[in-house]
Amino acid sequence: MHRLPMTVLAMPPGALGLVARLAVAKVRVAGLDPAPLLSKAGLSLSQLQDRSVRLEAASQIAFLNLVADALRDEVLGFHLAEAFELREADLLYFVLASSATLGEALARAERYSTITNEGVRLQCRQDSDLRLRYSNVGVARHTDRHQVEFWARALVRICQTLTGTTIRPIRVTFAHPRCGASGELDAFFGCEVAFASEHDDVAFARGASQLRLVNADPYLNELLVRSCDEALSHQARLASSVRVRVENTLAPLLPHGKVHVSEVARALGMSERTLARRLGEEDLTFLAVLEDMRKDLALHYLADASLSISRIAWLLGYQEVSAFNHAFKRWTGQAPTQMRSRITART
Repeated sequence: MHRLPMTVLAMPPGALGLVARLAVAKVRVAGLDPAPLLSKAGLSLSQLQDRSVRLEAASQIAFLNLVADALRDEVLGFHLAEAFELREADLLYFVLASSATLGEALARAERYSTITNEGVRLQCRQDSDLRLRYSNVGVARHTDRHQVEFWARALVRICQTLTGTTIRPIRVTFAHPRCGASGELDAFFGCEVAFASEHDDVAFARGASQLRLVNADPYLNELLVRSCDEALSHQARLASSVRVRVENTLAPLLPHGKVHVSEVARALGMSERTLARRLGEEDLTFLAVLEDMRKDLALHYLADASLSISRIAWLLGYQEVSAFNHAFKRWTGQAPTQMRSRITART
C-alpha cells in the first residue's frame, strides 16, 4: 500500500508541551488553579492531558511567563528543569542516549530538536570547543526567558546523565538580561553566565565531544534515527512572520545600540527596500516593530527591581537615560519610575 503524499501547510511552530505540563504541576503544588492561566495563554488542561496534541510554541511561552508572575519566580524555567524525568523528552532523549559519544549525541540534538519543539532550533559546533547554540524560529525571542533557561539546564543534566560524569560547561550565554535570582544559574553551571549577549550558547571543553555514553547502543540508535527522520519528514512547513524575524534579529542587537534598519536588513539577507515591502505586507513599519518591542521589554524589565533605570535604558539600546524616559512617557503617559511604583504596588 502506497503512502499518500502529505499536504504541507504553513503552520505556527508547535511543541510537545513538556515544559507547560511541568509548569502546571508546579502551579498545583503552590495551591493555585492553573486553568485561568492556561486560558489567558490560549491553552486548556485537556490539551495538556492529551500528549498527542501539539501546543503552539508561542502559547507555551506565554503560559510560562504567566506562571512565573503568579509564583513570583524569576527563574521559573531553570527551576522546572531541576528534577524532571529526562525520558519525558520523548524520542529525542532516546536517540541521544543511544549515541556513541557526546559529540554524536549533540549532533543528533541539532538535527532532531524540532521534533520536541519546533520553535527552538539548535546548532552544534565542534571547533575550539563543543558548543550548542539556541535560536528561536517563528516565535519572538524577547518574550522567551524561561523556556531557554529550562533547556539550557536540561541539556547539562542530559550530558551528565548520558556520560555518567559531572561535566559542566565552560561558557554559558543568554540573550536576555540578568535578574535578581540569576546567581542560581552561575552556581549550577559552574561559571559566570554572560547575560544580554548576542547568542544563547552552552559550550563545553573541546575534548567533551569524545566522551563515551554509558548506554550507547548502535543497533537501537540506527532504529531511532530512522524513526526521527520519519517524524521530521511529516513536519508541516513553519509559518514565520517578518515581524517575528525582525524582533529576533533585534533582540541581541538592542543592548549594543545596533538598531538601524540597515543592520537588521543585512542580517536577514534583504535590502532595506525589500524589508520595508515585506513589513508593509503585514501593515507594519520597522520603527513600529522597534517601538512596540522596546515598550514590551521596558514594562517587563521595570518589574525586576534588580535592574536600574539606566540599565534598562542600555538594554533597550538608548545611549542616554533621558531618551528612554522621553520615549517611555510617550508610550504610557508616565515616567518609568512612576510605572515601576505602580507595578511594585500590584505585587
